[in-house]
Amino acid sequence: MVVPLPEGETLIGRDPANQIWISDGSLSRRHCLVARSGAEITIRDLGSRNGTRVNGMPVEEHLLENQDQISVGSSFFVFLQSADAGQSGGNQVEFESTISARDLAFMVRKQETASEGNTPAFKPSGHPVASRVAGDLNSLLKIALAIGSIHDQESLPWQLLGFLFDVVPAERGAVLLTDTSGKIASTTAWDRLNAPDHPVVVDQGLVQKVLQLRMGVALGGAQHGNGQQQEAPPPTDAKIRSQLCVPLAVSERSLGVVYLDSANPAVLFDRNHLQLVSAVGSIAALALENLRHWEKVEAENQVLRAEMSLEHDMVGNSPRIREVFEFIRRVAPTDSTVLIQGESGTGKELVARAVHRNSPRAGQPFVAINCAAIAETLLESELFGHEKGAFTGAATQKKGKVEVADGGTLFLDEILELAPGLQAKLLRVLQEREFERVGGTRPIPLDIRLIAASNKSLGEAVEQGQFRKDLFYRLNVVTVNVPPLRERREDIPVLANYFAGKASRKCNVRLKRVSPEAAACLTNYDWPGNVRELENAMERAVVLGAGDTIQGEDLPEDILEAGSPSGDTANFLCALKDFKKQLIAQALRSNGGSYQEAAKALGIHPNSLLRLMRNLNMKASSKAAPADSGGETRR
Repeated sequence: MVVPLPEGETLIGRDPANQIWISDGSLSRRHCLVARSGAEITIRDLGSRNGTRVNGMPVEEHLLENQDQISVGSSFFVFLQSADAGQSGGNQVEFESTISARDLAFMVRKQETASEGNTPAFKPSGHPVASRVAGDLNSLLKIALAIGSIHDQESLPWQLLGFLFDVVPAERGAVLLTDTSGKIASTTAWDRLNAPDHPVVVDQGLVQKVLQLRMGVALGGAQHGNGQQQEAPPPTDAKIRSQLCVPLAVSERSLGVVYLDSANPAVLFDRNHLQLVSAVGSIAALALENLRHWEKVEAENQVLRAEMSLEHDMVGNSPRIREVFEFIRRVAPTDSTVLIQGESGTGKELVARAVHRNSPRAGQPFVAINCAAIAETLLESELFGHEKGAFTGAATQKKGKVEVADGGTLFLDEILELAPGLQAKLLRVLQEREFERVGGTRPIPLDIRLIAASNKSLGEAVEQGQFRKDLFYRLNVVTVNVPPLRERREDIPVLANYFAGKASRKCNVRLKRVSPEAAACLTNYDWPGNVRELENAMERAVVLGAGDTIQGEDLPEDILEAGSPSGDTANFLCALKDFKKQLIAQALRSNGGSYQEAAKALGIHPNSLLRLMRNLNMKASSKAAPADSGGETRR
């Protein structure tokens, strides 16, 4: 974020009373302040526990210059004279290729950065070294705790370089992160001596070698051997006196490298420096991997939460219907006019209701009107209302659907059926957001969202002169095509069971599931009437079906014949139907024509036998007629 600095003092700390409040345990309550007096701006530490750093150096009071880099706790600031004074916030990285394998002073393998058994990773050699190792371990502990508190990928490289500059006498540093293919994808560089426009030069060969071997490498530093310190071969760049590069490795993968260098002749990176930075790199790599995984999961959760919070009455999970769900999710929060196109029975009104229910207007009215279901002479009054005495029979003032929907959503189904005169009136409503009642002279302001639907292409209707071009452009702001059922066949079994359950509750009968054979017939049928036809077919199967499951013979004949996957299946179903007829006829003959006794013999309920007989077009004989209240058979 960008924080403007007003005249006077701006306090920074973890106390909410500060002008810049940072909830970070590593900050003091009143950590530091930035004082502005005209063009002069200074930063002053307020005796904080962990100090304030400018360009990596601890300061008590410092006059800020453009693009100075300020670190407080785990937060990082760049001071800019103006908001657009700099975009990078750090140095750039330039690559060169001078390093070869023979230039390597020494390397630290992965296992050297962690304890092996009871042997510590940092091996002291004499009391002075032991004292330094203890300090390095203490620094490593602090850095590990600090890295664990970082919660975003963008600040991790900056914080990592700041931590390393506190414990390693480097003048420049860079963190280079790779993508999944191993190529450098992002760089973060920090030059403590020069301005941000001065690039940090990194040897490409050195980086590639470290990535390949997953080992830490030091050049031009000091080696420890036989109790004596030896100077390693210097880097090929005469300006750089000492270099250090370690991998950011997790498991068997390299996520990037950390690079440090110094041109100071008094600075020699030794094995302890390399071991310390390698250990920090391992901790940072794990933190980076966790942050990447966390951000990926968070992004997936946001998508899932958006889908779960989407309220709708549509059933299905096919790619085509999920496109409709995504359209609803993106369009609902806006106030744009929506045009829904699709064949009859595909559920256009369900889409319109879902857009309304997930919009800011959800608490306001949703008014639906079918333009094809109302006579043309009455539609204008139905839409816009009328004043008292506007025409014969208008005894009182009446509000139209448009006015009733004020503040909410107006859904016009089959909008292509609007007469040309009403199309012109509707165009004015969309343009001016006002209307007049029939017989009225006063314009009435209106606040509605319009959703229109048509089972035919409005674009083709415009070309044929059946619909106003200007109105079409007003309606065609955002458009969705609801797919027909034949284009989302994988949803048919789910929809069939849903409608079967709905029909069972409606008709107060036991819940029935769709058998695999029936589901195959349903899936292979083309459904010219789409979802509406499927709903009616399942209600018929629930009412007329004799068993506990919906079988193929319970479906309408046109669906059964056209939807049979193959001729063999159709022949099987016909044979099964004939067998049932023969079985029922045999049971009736054996029991003197009594359907009740025949039902007992077949092991089914008498009412189920009657439904099955009707479904098979079998007529009961006189003896098979239902018994009267006295328990005797009618004659």
